[in-house]
Amino acid sequence: MNLQNLLKSRIALALFAGLFYLTWKSLAQYFGLDESIGGVGTDAIGLGNGGLALAWALGHCDGLDGPVVTVARRSLETGNVNLALPWVRAEDEGEIRKVFDQARLVRKLGAEARELADTHFFETLVRIHRAGEGAPFGGLQPAGRDLGPAVPAADKALENGSIEQVEKLLTDAIRGGVHKYFDVAFGRRKFDPNDVEAGRAYVEAYVPYIHYVERLWQAAQGAGHAHANDRHHAGH
Repeated sequence: MNLQNLLKSRIALALFAGLFYLTWKSLAQYFGLDESIGGVGTDAIGLGNGGLALAWALGHCDGLDGPVVTVARRSLETGNVNLALPWVRAEDEGEIRKVFDQARLVRKLGAEARELADTHFFETLVRIHRAGEGAPFGGLQPAGRDLGPAVPAADKALENGSIEQVEKLLTDAIRGGVHKYFDVAFGRRKFDPNDVEAGRAYVEAYVPYIHYVERLWQAAQGAGHAHANDRHHAGH
């Protein structure tokens, strides 16, 4: 493996990260994640940091402490590529095996080469994993990010074998979010038909309320995806 090429690839990824940020901002608006009404903003559960927004956002598989990189590290340390392969589609195995073999060879050239080889393998595995799910890749993210309560709770549930805390977290948060949107819409529902501004204020509350409930229902029915959703619902 050419170390210069590795360095160039990392620079290219840094440039791509800037483009990715702009793309994500557009997607957030497209899926309604920036919606706010009369004091009800995206921090209502399902639309803000750490809530069900993760169902529309980027997940945590791109983090240096995420599950994909964790497995990638173990794979390199043990020399067992099979540990990493479940995270990519069968048709992508060839590329992962190739990069894995290259990384194992380059790691023997010294500490700096080892770091570059490891990073290249991590980036490749995460990028291909996300591509298989229709999600973009904006580079590896730092460890220790604030993922909110949902993802850590979901991971912990798998470790301790109990979903109880996840159920409580989601139930309490969804109840709070639904009430916020409902209360604003209901409070504006009765208005003079000739008061166009009041009618418009009602519509501005009604649409986000309906979209919020619709998204929750679609997520509950498994219509969404943890990393990407390639269609935008019609109506309203």
